[in-house]
Amino acid sequence: MSIILFGLNHRTAPLEVREKMTFPASTLEESLGRLAGSSSLKEGLILSTCNRTEVLGHASDGARDAAGVVRSFLSSERGVPPEELDRYCYRMADREAVHHLFRVAASLDSMVLGEAQILGQVKEAYQAALRAKSIGAVLDPLLRKALGVAKKIRSETGIARHPISVGYAAVTLARTIFEDLSGRKVLLIGAGKMSELAARHLVERGIGSVLVANRSFPRAVELAAKFAGQAVSFDRILEYLEETDIVISSTAAPHFIVRYEEVQKLIRARKSRPIFFIDIAVPRDIEPRVNTIDNVFLYDLDDLTGVVNANRAEREVEAKVAEEIVRQEADAFHAWVRTLDLSPVIVDVRQRLDDLRTSEMERFRSRLSGLTLEQRQAVEEMTDSLMNKILHHPIRALKESARTHAGPDRVLFFREVFGIQKRASGPSPAGEAAPSEAPSAPPDHDDPDAT
Repeated sequence: MSIILFGLNHRTAPLEVREKMTFPASTLEESLGRLAGSSSLKEGLILSTCNRTEVLGHASDGARDAAGVVRSFLSSERGVPPEELDRYCYRMADREAVHHLFRVAASLDSMVLGEAQILGQVKEAYQAALRAKSIGAVLDPLLRKALGVAKKIRSETGIARHPISVGYAAVTLARTIFEDLSGRKVLLIGAGKMSELAARHLVERGIGSVLVANRSFPRAVELAAKFAGQAVSFDRILEYLEETDIVISSTAAPHFIVRYEEVQKLIRARKSRPIFFIDIAVPRDIEPRVNTIDNVFLYDLDDLTGVVNANRAEREVEAKVAEEIVRQEADAFHAWVRTLDLSPVIVDVRQRLDDLRTSEMERFRSRLSGLTLEQRQAVEEMTDSLMNKILHHPIRALKESARTHAGPDRVLFFREVFGIQKRASGPSPAGEAAPSEAPSAPPDHDDPDAT
């Protein structure tokens, strides 16, 4: 059994590569269907955020180079040459992949250490995989566990105290250009969670007024009302830019919302008054060339990294506690996964001994003919109990061996001792129920809805 992870993030790939790798939410389930349709994978999940695109898979038995299959899938889906993926992507397997996922869900691998948004994004990826029926007996409990570990870390450590967000970093940058934010006017393009967070920080620091433009006007009205601001038409953004000092853009548009030529005209209309763009969208909303225009200041997600790192040191102590929790939980989950490989041989051994027991009962049928029905039932129960007692210690020892590297050798030994041939492996659809001998859930199984 093998868990694989293939992907890139803000540390391994620049923004212009990450934006090419982003999966739009509207087509994510279709992509999951194609991923799970691969003969090399039993299950698959895609986590796609502004800072990372990662594919998690459960490889089919005997599959060769499942990570290579995921690499080809990503290349085909996003139109990026495989050689370019090799330059920016990492690949992990089994315990390392589990450990990484737990760190991601707990925000230990985020640009902003301790930020809360990644937990919701992991949960959304999990729910999309459930709808697409692309996860089952291994990845389903793995994702549930990852969400539970993240919740535990947020409640048992101080990593979430004094929250720092990309929105906070954006406001910090704004104050380097406009020392005093009072009386300034900000335009939010897009009314998602990041825009809302940014607006909250701006209002807390005395921003003069807030305009909100969104393709869904009712949503713009809703967000503007939270800050006593004004909703404006998305189609009239350029007009409102003339009177705006700060622009924070975070839409899901696949193309630029504000282009170079438009900003050139804008800056003339503004009589060269400075304007500050913060583009926290992936793909980007603002054409990067606008940063070459005088009195135009453009910052994107990668530019915010410096601000974020300046605040990171305060959380490092709590992060060490969180890392230890992740390590312990990853070890426990990986040990549980390894016990799943034992299920077929345990089932086969039980079946083999039960067949022998039934055969012997049949062979002695004539000599037992004088027994009453109750006496025959007692003999049946006695032989069944004897079989279970004989198997108790060997099976317990086999399960213990799953926690060590001796597990596969013990499985072979079991099959040899009991004369059992290995089962032919066939296709196993996602969501297939685990055999009754397999552990039903990993240790401390968590409910993701509780997060």
